[in-house]
Amino acid sequence: MSFESLGLMTELLRAINAQGYSTPTPVQSQAIPAILNGQDILASAQTGTGKTAGFTLPLLQRLHTSPANTTGKQRRPRALILTPTRELAAQVGQSVKNYSAHLPLRSMEIYGGVSINPQISTLRKGVDILVATPGRLLDHVNQHTVDLSGIEILVLDEADRMLDMGFINDIKKILARLPKQKQTLLFSATFSNEIRQLTQGLLKSPVQIEVAATNSAAERIEQIVHPVDNKRKSALLSYMIGSQNMHQVLVFTRTKHGANRLADHLDKDGIRATAIHGNKSQGARTKALADFKQGKVRVLVATDIAARGLDIQQLPHVINYELPNVAEDYVHRIGRTGRAGHEGEARSLVCIDEYKLLSSIERLLKRKLPQDVIPGYEPTPGMQPSPIKNGRSHNSPKANNGKRTKSPHAGQAPVHAKGQRKRRTGNQAGQGGR
Repeated sequence: MSFESLGLMTELLRAINAQGYSTPTPVQSQAIPAILNGQDILASAQTGTGKTAGFTLPLLQRLHTSPANTTGKQRRPRALILTPTRELAAQVGQSVKNYSAHLPLRSMEIYGGVSINPQISTLRKGVDILVATPGRLLDHVNQHTVDLSGIEILVLDEADRMLDMGFINDIKKILARLPKQKQTLLFSATFSNEIRQLTQGLLKSPVQIEVAATNSAAERIEQIVHPVDNKRKSALLSYMIGSQNMHQVLVFTRTKHGANRLADHLDKDGIRATAIHGNKSQGARTKALADFKQGKVRVLVATDIAARGLDIQQLPHVINYELPNVAEDYVHRIGRTGRAGHEGEARSLVCIDEYKLLSSIERLLKRKLPQDVIPGYEPTPGMQPSPIKNGRSHNSPKANNGKRTKSPHAGQAPVHAKGQRKRRTGNQAGQGGR
């Protein structure tokens, strides 16, 4: 199958060719014809499956081939793409620009962490496509600097992540501002109960697409567990990276402070590293990611802000310095490697405190992960596990009867009933979509 056979116009085929693509992925081959036909979409698609092009290409064609309703009004946005994080908004926005290179359509990204005034100026000039995070978009709505009454196509990208980050109320407020008659495209890695509740009344007879088994890890990713004492993890990490001459290594920690400490440790060991998390300014986060992609730093230490949204071509190594408290997040983390047909490697440094987390991950994957004890870093026999202080399990919504509580998990928002989270504000908002 070719892109030509999907019914895409010449201008888009030129843009696709310029990006070096020749064959559509499964999600693209299923989604593009349905979207071109004006149908709603409910798609389960893991990261790295080509879903961004799957909705961007037909969205552009529909906007270009149908006249805009601008009678008596300024040029209003006609398509809205909502994403959970700034990084993903920036990447989707760049894809929109790349694919619309030969079309007279204007697009822009709206997210927090940067001044709102340049965004207001661009909106006043008129745009066709908005790529936005929920928090900053609501800021514009509340300041009356954006008019959403002309939206014809709505895309909810990584909808499960947006709900997990506590944006459900923001999304509902945004939906209330949109026309009832519109085409809605929802993409999610998982179909939780919250996702299914959100789709009720939002999607009209949607075409359902599932390109991979829910929560399955990519088959091309080699996954290995290295048992080690907690206090020896940093030494083992330096040893692994140095002895195996690893480059472009994405390392995950649970907390922001932990990410900073680990990056400093690696630097002291002669391995150039930088940290990326929600307390970093948008400029610092953009620079850290750019330096990592360009090879100026060998290791990017990240909190789960990077579990989705970071698009790093042919990333060879992902290392879980600490396992995530939620098994699904493991899948999202390791999904940064093994993308677009390339092989990848995911390693996890697991101490005795994390064995229960490892068991949850293996239940999700429906298989045991191979273990490799590295000589010189063997776990201490007979050591007793200690509770993990930074995690969602210490703030169970049921234990609190759905009341708001302060989460002990640095970088996480408070947990609410049904696993929802309060939207973050201030510096915390940088961890999510403001």
